[in-house]
Amino acid sequence: MSSPRRKPPASPRIDRPIALVGMMGAGKTTVGRRLATALNLQFHDADAEIEEAAGMSVADLFARHGEESFRRGEAQVIERLLSGPPVVLATGGGALMNETTRALVKERAISIWIRADVDTLVKRATKRATRPLLKGGDPKEIISRLLEARTPFYAAADIAVDSNIGSHARTVRTIVEALTAYLDGERAL
Repeated sequence: MSSPRRKPPASPRIDRPIALVGMMGAGKTTVGRRLATALNLQFHDADAEIEEAAGMSVADLFARHGEESFRRGEAQVIERLLSGPPVVLATGGGALMNETTRALVKERAISIWIRADVDTLVKRATKRATRPLLKGGDPKEIISRLLEARTPFYAAADIAVDSNIGSHARTVRTIVEALTAYLDGERAL
């Protein structure tokens, strides 16, 4: 006998963009696509948008122009995407290191921190050799250091959910439930 499938929660009415924040490997893109479908919204991945605008990969942008230049372009792309109708936006892992981007996310979006433990992040982030920040040493050490530096910015998100090893569908359900509670709380004020 199979276990009954949990009925997905009702989709809340979204009135502004949703910005997914968190470390590389947390699942922002994979979960974001599924969340957008569940909420009947468009999905955008900041890295993919940057690559399209620049005509080159994130790794090539880092190599040719450096991280600082990449972050400026990332801030412009995020500002554009947060200026439109409600969407689900997967931000880059370092996006919130930019003060302007942090302010835009706080002002214009509902931010959701997708958390995962270091081992999960390393396992997921090293599946592809396209992560420029992991090219210079031990991935676990690099991810641990970046997570420590970035956690205060991620922790300022409106909502936080865990996405460790397991079903992305479960993570999406958890986000929809948390989002519904968050919006209900806002409307009650």
